[in-house]
Amino acid sequence: MADVFNAVPTSQLQSKWIWFVGLGVLLLVCGLIALGNLMLATVVSVYYVGMLMLFGGVTYLVHAFQVRGWDHVLFWVLSGLLYVLAGICAFVNPILTSAALTLFLSLALVIAGVFRTWVGMRMKPTRRWRFIVASGVITALAGFVIALGWPVNSLWILGLFLAADLTIQGWTMIAFGLGIRNGPVESGAPASLSDRSF
Repeated sequence: MADVFNAVPTSQLQSKWIWFVGLGVLLLVCGLIALGNLMLATVVSVYYVGMLMLFGGVTYLVHAFQVRGWDHVLFWVLSGLLYVLAGICAFVNPILTSAALTLFLSLALVIAGVFRTWVGMRMKPTRRWRFIVASGVITALAGFVIALGWPVNSLWILGLFLAADLTIQGWTMIAFGLGIRNGPVESGAPASLSDRSF
């Protein structure tokens, strides 16, 4: 990401600062709207996942007719049909789909937290290993709490995650836009001898 911005001239990037701020404000407003109606945000999240599943399923089905061998064709066709059916289910019954996605999210957080805790314990002789263990424990506890409240919390958990993501991305874009407006972008290139002060 830094290499991409380093390839852009500083003056050109600074002249676009208002676009970054505008995008950040838009994301922030969307995040606040989602936070004000978590159930609607959950339905939007489910529809988004459903569209991705439909697109993935159609891609699998198109690819199935380009491979040779019945065993490979059967694998791609079945995978594509499962994705398409899951995408259709997301649009037909978003509440049921949100419950399934929330349960999957809780299991993923528990597994990721346990794995991160295990990695942190393995790094015990090194410095800062406690931070890795603590982050793993917090992640696992978050997944466990979500699982305890399931399926009732499936009406708002996904919406809460969407609202938090939009809000964080909005503030990040605003800070980045104001940062490139107020000062030059550091390119990371070493200064020449004439620029150095001794």
